Amino acid sequence: MAIINKGTAFSNGEQLSASKLNDLVDGATFGTDSVDNASTIVNANGAITVRDSGVTAAKLATGAVTTARILDANVTTAKIADSSVTKAKMENISAPLKVLGRTTAGAGVVEEVTINNDNAMSNASASTLATDESIKQYVDTAVGGGGTYTGEQSVTMPNGLIMKMGKISAGISGTSLSFADPFPGGFVSASACPNNSVDLNAFILSGQASVNSLSKTGMVVSCDGSAYWQAIGY
Repeated sequence: MAIINKGTAFSNGEQLSASKLNDLVDGATFGTDSVDNASTIVNANGAITVRDSGVTAAKLATGAVTTARILDANVTTAKIADSSVTKAKMENISAPLKVLGRTTAGAGVVEEVTINNDNAMSNASASTLATDESIKQYVDTAVGGGGTYTGEQSVTMPNGLIMKMGKISAGISGTSLSFADPFPGGFVSASACPNNSVDLNAFILSGQASVNSLSKTGMVVSCDGSAYWQAIGY
């Protein structure tokens, strides 16, 4: 089979003319022997074209596909093999004690979330995470799991109520007690119990303790001696 199919055919003894010579060249087409039929074919018009799926990886030179030649829309998650994006190929995290997540309301891009390693929890916020070390230290110290009693303790309960407690030497006519830290919102209730070692009958008769004049900043405790007190507010 010829590589080129001539545009016109001559017969023996036929007169040669300019038009027939032009047709010989202008009307020529490629024959099937001009292609490998694997990567290229001859189309219906006699032109050589690239066969569908004819360009294989072996036909591409190293570095031939540049970033500028890849359409943005063509880079999809479906084109990325599982586990092919390594940690080293991801954007650097800006600083230590950061994790990837999202704290901004609504759906959106991934953000850096700060890990709070403050044992006192003074830097805690709605957009940070605490380490298990800082949580344990806070519970042990602030809530009392191994902490030291300082004479007046204040504990914030899960429902937002604040409980204060302590011990006071009070008189029967009443002794004013000021809280080390006032209740931010208001007062709910208070009670007092005498620190009395007498028997039950004497306790009932003379060992009573009471509280009055309740406020956000303190109260008055009445007792013939020392008493343990408790106050709840918010």
